Amino acid sequence: MFGRQRGIRRNFFTWKKLIFIIIIITAVFILIITFSTNKQITAIPTCGDGTFYNTCSLDKPYYCNDGILIENVSTCSCPLHLSQSGNSCVSVYQSGQESSSFSYVLNGQNGSLNFSLYKGLTTYLSVLPKAIIYNNGQQPIRSDFKLLRIDEPNQEVLMQPLIKEIENLAPDDKVTQARIAISLVQNIPWGATGQKITVGNQTIGNSRYPYEVLYDNQGLCGEKSELLAKILKNLGYGVALFYYPKENHETLGIKCPIKESLNGAGYCFVEASGPSIISDSSLVYANGVTLSSSPEVIIIFNGISLPAGLPEYHDAQVLAGLRSKNSLGPINSYIFRQLENKYGLSKVYNID
Repeated sequence: MFGRQRGIRRNFFTWKKLIFIIIIITAVFILIITFSTNKQITAIPTCGDGTFYNTCSLDKPYYCNDGILIENVSTCSCPLHLSQSGNSCVSVYQSGQESSSFSYVLNGQNGSLNFSLYKGLTTYLSVLPKAIIYNNGQQPIRSDFKLLRIDEPNQEVLMQPLIKEIENLAPDDKVTQARIAISLVQNIPWGATGQKITVGNQTIGNSRYPYEVLYDNQGLCGEKSELLAKILKNLGYGVALFYYPKENHETLGIKCPIKESLNGAGYCFVEASGPSIISDSSLVYANGVTLSSSPEVIIIFNGISLPAGLPEYHDAQVLAGLRSKNSLGPINSYIFRQLENKYGLSKVYNID
């Protein structure tokens, strides 16, 4: 009898412990749900550059007005190097205004951005020194010249309206901002000015500043890659440049998951010369040229990354598979046309 009672008591305490554990787990679950719900409710809305509503942006004189970034000099004032004109900030190089329109493709839909450009700034940029003076036996490196053009401060001011327009198109979606920027630069025509400059005893092609590429509405692979690097950097993305010495070609790298990146570099391949898919490095260029060598990776800015799981990663693999086929049947032709329309792919990269 005594032994039986002890067994009943032992079972009682076992059930009591089980009930206690269940209560604790339930309480923790409720707290997690409550915290998540409150977090969503109390989330502070922001504009496309992360500025809180009804607050001045770090990029003066922009102001976050109900989700849209607008110039508001009376509230936010002008940066020290700009003067005030009405409710705008004006650069000394802001003369010879011309209106330009830049097109892009987003999920199969055509769009465009109107943007004012200024002859005064291009005149200033065109006469800047092209050489860099090194001291104490320092050796010139490619990244120095890239950063010299990308980070030039006066073009920063007059490119801000374009950056803010992109951010306003997708205030809650940084990925969409990147897609618009990439497609916009890809759709700028490829072309050279034919201008030459003399550095020391060498005569080389003149590499334009990013703003000059916008103004001329054309650029070579390196020039367009630098323009795209500048725009994506201003949008907050980590960017690099891929230079292929063997093929004498340059493309952009945008920070992305290692798995999707080019050669595990942490940056996804983006061809700036013409419309293509993010991470598609199997492109076949004019005259059947492909990029077979390993590129030099030039880090420009260590910013945010594209997320995992983007459809571009999958679509680029599908397109690479189609390229590997000798011919396309009806189904594969349909798949290719769908991708072509979705990304506005250039005929240069077409598959026969």
